[in-house]
Amino acid sequence: MPAVLSASVPSQTFEIRRFDAPVGAEVIGLDISRPIGEADFARIHRAHLDHHVLVFRDQRVSPADHVAFSRRFGPLEIHVLHQFQLKGHPEILIVSNIRGEGGEPIGLGDAGVYWHSDISYKPEPSLGSLLHAQELPSEGGDTLFADQHLAWEALSPQMQARLLPLKAEHSYLAKYEELRAKNPWRPKLSPAQIDQVQPAVQPVVRTHPETGRKALFVSEHFTTRIVGLPPDESDALLAELFAHSVKPEFVYRHRWQPHDLVFWDNRSLMHLAAGTPDHLRRKLYRTTVKGDRPR
Repeated sequence: MPAVLSASVPSQTFEIRRFDAPVGAEVIGLDISRPIGEADFARIHRAHLDHHVLVFRDQRVSPADHVAFSRRFGPLEIHVLHQFQLKGHPEILIVSNIRGEGGEPIGLGDAGVYWHSDISYKPEPSLGSLLHAQELPSEGGDTLFADQHLAWEALSPQMQARLLPLKAEHSYLAKYEELRAKNPWRPKLSPAQIDQVQPAVQPVVRTHPETGRKALFVSEHFTTRIVGLPPDESDALLAELFAHSVKPEFVYRHRWQPHDLVFWDNRSLMHLAAGTPDHLRRKLYRTTVKGDRPR
């Protein structure tokens, strides 16, 4: 469960406004760099469970503040691409298309080009991710979120019954070499890094450990096959689920504002980076909260 502080911490005044969208809400007036008391934190936690993605506006905070706030929700992941850790803050992955000295990328420039849920390729996937805007392009750079509870609930009873007993394999390497061939951002993985991302088998339908709601849990980025099905049947079923799970009626499109901190629930959502023009700079910092084994 998320950690909480003493109730003696002064309350902050902030609003939570639901978006006019299938999912998501914005949090206005909260400063995550200040202490957050038990009652305020409980309100944030409840809103995150209810809306699945929260946009904390105008967070002019340091990387240390970002990490400390993220840790309120649980231990943090260290991403396998250690090349793109923020110096002094290994919990932060730099997501950026900017090149540094010598023309080398400073961050992962093609993060999120396929729909996915973060870290689904590990036995205990991520609870959630927190992405903080550092430098935004004048156009593009949007992030899309698809509600997988809604996707599950929209399936026919017959399809739901078919999916409930199934499991699927997820692999970080599924599209890695394909992306390396297309883009300059991804480094060659060392044997030690490959050892960190061995494939994991997950339920096709997972139950949220805090709300009890069911959600689809397959993605075009990481899911490679349905365990126990012939390849052609597995491919056909996955293609059908991939298309269904990101229908417009399940999707919120986030258009970034300066200093936004976006916190989404990987147990409830998939997300996609809509893309940034190559000549425009984009840089964000991401932390990822560890989760539990899907059931």
